[in-house]
Amino acid sequence: MELPVKNKLKRGLTTRHIRFMALGSAIGTGLFYGSADAIRMAGPSVLLAYLIGGVVAFIIMRALGEMSVNNPQASSFSRYAQDYLGPMAGYITGWTYCFEILIVAIADVTAFGIYMGVWFPDVPHWIWVLSVVLIIGAVNMMSVKVFGELEFWFSFFKVATIIIMILAGIGIIVWGIGNGGQPTGIHNLWTNGGFFSNGFVGMILSLQLVMFAYGGIEIIGITAGEAEDPKKSIPKAINSVPWRILMFYVGTLFVIMSIYPWNQVGTNGSPFVLTFQHMGITVAAGILNFVVITASLSAINSDVFGVGRMLNGMAEQGHAPKAFAAISKRGVPWVTVLVMMGAMLTAVYLNYIMPENVFLVIASLATFATVWVWIMILFSQIGFRRSLSKEKIKALDFPLRGGTFTSVVAIIFLVFIIGLIGWFPATRISLYVGLVWIVLLLVGYYFKVSYQKKKAAALKTAE
Repeated sequence: MELPVKNKLKRGLTTRHIRFMALGSAIGTGLFYGSADAIRMAGPSVLLAYLIGGVVAFIIMRALGEMSVNNPQASSFSRYAQDYLGPMAGYITGWTYCFEILIVAIADVTAFGIYMGVWFPDVPHWIWVLSVVLIIGAVNMMSVKVFGELEFWFSFFKVATIIIMILAGIGIIVWGIGNGGQPTGIHNLWTNGGFFSNGFVGMILSLQLVMFAYGGIEIIGITAGEAEDPKKSIPKAINSVPWRILMFYVGTLFVIMSIYPWNQVGTNGSPFVLTFQHMGITVAAGILNFVVITASLSAINSDVFGVGRMLNGMAEQGHAPKAFAAISKRGVPWVTVLVMMGAMLTAVYLNYIMPENVFLVIASLATFATVWVWIMILFSQIGFRRSLSKEKIKALDFPLRGGTFTSVVAIIFLVFIIGLIGWFPATRISLYVGLVWIVLLLVGYYFKVSYQKKKAAALKTAE
């Protein structure tokens, strides 16, 4: 394959694609399985935690949207960090995002192997992992429209399942369908220790789990570089996604905790499966397994897309190898897609040597990086505003309400979340690994700059 310099990323993503990509990226196994941990920690007040988390997630999206509409870039927040905070900030932010998504991708392909193992227990997990890496890699070698269409349908299946479950739950709550005609009502939200059953502190402590459930929303900024009309599609997608996320997360958990006492959620299997079984759907487990498989495929698809575009943009900024800037005739950054595929093959090896524990080991490493990227997005928005005159700020097409003050409030909240990560022994390792990663990047940046200065000096001497 050639490396034609003239080839560029193509704008093939419609508002429909972007809207479902942003929605699907924030709805995954964290809702289908992980929400049970947050419920056990906070009780019914986890609903308030998800509302708070949704507000902060929306602020992050609006801050990123303000910059993306003004200057659409495939490398998105890495480029904005470089432009408004300096080259070092762009370097660290871009590589930290790649680190985050790579680890998440390894976790996602591992999860895919686990889910397929439910139906095919005799097939080793690593075979499924290898298969999905090759298939998703091939999809991402096609045009961006193929990627967008596939991602739309993956997200559609997830969203449709949640809507059906909410409607089924309302049927149980209001009319007693599947419960002998006896409506369950919503008294379970306060009869088992009250709404704040584990105290206000329990709700606060659950915020770290809740915020990570919103991880992935930042991909909407990366889509701006390939959106057909970013000034229209990005605002529409951002403004429509938050209330949908809140409806799906808060609405789903409201239904589940109304039907079942909160302290029983997750003790007898997935609450989604239990709700469908309550309606008399005996194949509920099979249906849900199909949905979480599509959720995994959706996540892996987005992971490859996001890292591929980020590395491509970083190569253009001089923060990654020049080869990563190569783009095929279809408008695909094929070198970075191959690099991502190769990196994901690490999961094949890990699933071969430690198939039982690999998911927990690698999933815990991405938490710090997610919050770091969000904080840098908000700091970049502050830097962006400071670079504008009052007249230009008033002329912004998609401004963040409250401007820099809103970003500062969100930053304080996210720093608090990092503190919670360090508070819990189970997640403390994520903070340590994250800090070590930042230090390594600082050292790497120092050597990169030193090398570039020596190279420039040598060229000047040669002249």
